[in-house]
Amino acid sequence: MSKNILLICGSGASSGFMAANMRKAAKKEGLDYKIQAKSEAELADYADQIDALMVGPHLKAEFDAIKNQVPENVQVILMKQSYYALLDGAAAIKDLKEHLEI
Repeated sequence: MSKNILLICGSGASSGFMAANMRKAAKKEGLDYKIQAKSEAELADYADQIDALMVGPHLKAEFDAIKNQVPENVQVILMKQSYYALLDGAAAIKDLKEHLEI
């Protein structure tokens, strides 16, 4: 089943690199994930089109406010600094899959 995943960070730059690495990792695992990155300001334009939202760890202070901007059925995940800092797409996919299986 296809899943639409949105990554957000402050400007969209670092999450853009992370999204590219996650797309590679998802493809390797045969997952049908459509992963894109946007800036936090663009969230409202995409909130009703996504299954999961992954938030950059540096936005932790705004996490609850961000969570309130998306429908209740959207899984909202605060990305871990451990894989975000390394832009480790495989670790991010693993974290995402664990959240989606709940």
